[in-house]
Amino acid sequence: MPGKLKPGWKTYRFDQIAFNVTERVEPGDTDLQYYVGLEHLDSDSLKIRRWGSPSDVEATKLVFRKGDIIFGRRRVYQRKLAVAEFDGICSAHAMVLRPNTKVVLPEFLPFFMQSDLFMNRALEISVGSLSPTINWRTLAKQEFALPPLAEQRRIVGVLKISALLLESVRELNHIAEVQYLSLLLHLFRNGITDNQERKTFKHFQYPSHWILHRIDDLFELQLGKMSSAKSRTGNNQFPYLKNNNVLWGEFDFSELSSMSFSEEEQSKYELKPKDLLVCEGGEIGRAAIWNNQRPGLYYQKALHRLRAKLPHPSTELMLHYLRYCSMRGILNSIATGTTILHLPEVQLASLVLPFPPPDEERRMLAILTAAVNAHRYSTERVRLETERHSKTLMIVLG
Repeated sequence: MPGKLKPGWKTYRFDQIAFNVTERVEPGDTDLQYYVGLEHLDSDSLKIRRWGSPSDVEATKLVFRKGDIIFGRRRVYQRKLAVAEFDGICSAHAMVLRPNTKVVLPEFLPFFMQSDLFMNRALEISVGSLSPTINWRTLAKQEFALPPLAEQRRIVGVLKISALLLESVRELNHIAEVQYLSLLLHLFRNGITDNQERKTFKHFQYPSHWILHRIDDLFELQLGKMSSAKSRTGNNQFPYLKNNNVLWGEFDFSELSSMSFSEEEQSKYELKPKDLLVCEGGEIGRAAIWNNQRPGLYYQKALHRLRAKLPHPSTELMLHYLRYCSMRGILNSIATGTTILHLPEVQLASLVLPFPPPDEERRMLAILTAAVNAHRYSTERVRLETERHSKTLMIVLG
């Protein structure tokens, strides 16, 4: 319940602020061309940059129209919220909301919902443990204070400038990512020099002077320790890395679990600088290089540890190669499982890849490292601008 109101502000139930649009359609029975799933929405961004087609999905979906708000009601902590710039259908894990223009400006409501004031309330009323979800009945009766329309118009003017700066930085970040991925596709197909003779091997076309190697000729492979109820309660508890802790090129230490590691297991599952940790499940092949970023960690069976046997090819090149293989669908082609894919050790170990000679590897790495650094810099800019925009929202709405 809001506290003391500012002059002119009024309190409304959320169902007085926005209408919940419940029009539904079967994907195969619509002329609409766009499908927007939660996976297409970026956290803390009101712009839709990606979409699919109704032919990509099954089961009944929600219909949205240009100007509607698509709000991810599942896992609301991901802060997925966007304004539609076209008509389409969306996941039933979203809500389609339409502003009540008698009390709120269409341009104001998305900014209001993007604020911590709204998002924190939405998180509080979510139900469920694995995938917390909001239901409309609960959201509808939540009360929020809104300024009069004239003040909303003034606030929108301020927030549009803030949002424009954030979206500009996001666009630069997207360009930096595309540049890196484009370089991967070019360099691992053509090498440093264009127009040179190429060979073909299975999924690969590659420069004729590159050499084919099995992964286990170049790296020692070791899966991590199997987690169990016993190990999670035993002695010698240590934090360990799981699949979700490994991102492309970096680690996420925000959520770490612990289990027991005997002295023998500590030796077996230790991590040394330049070890490459590769996801065995989930987004198979996703990998990052361990450089003792957080000492004292071990790793779980959901991860492969690759430790280089030779100076060349390097662990750094192997990281880029795995990203290339992931993009090309090469890892999926050797995976097992249907609903959840897995990359068994024997499959990864026996994968044959063409590698450049040392001098060409060094030149490739210089190019790819520069592209990665540009993307990391722009990603950090996005983080800082997101924080700044969030503070601006709180100042003008607080």
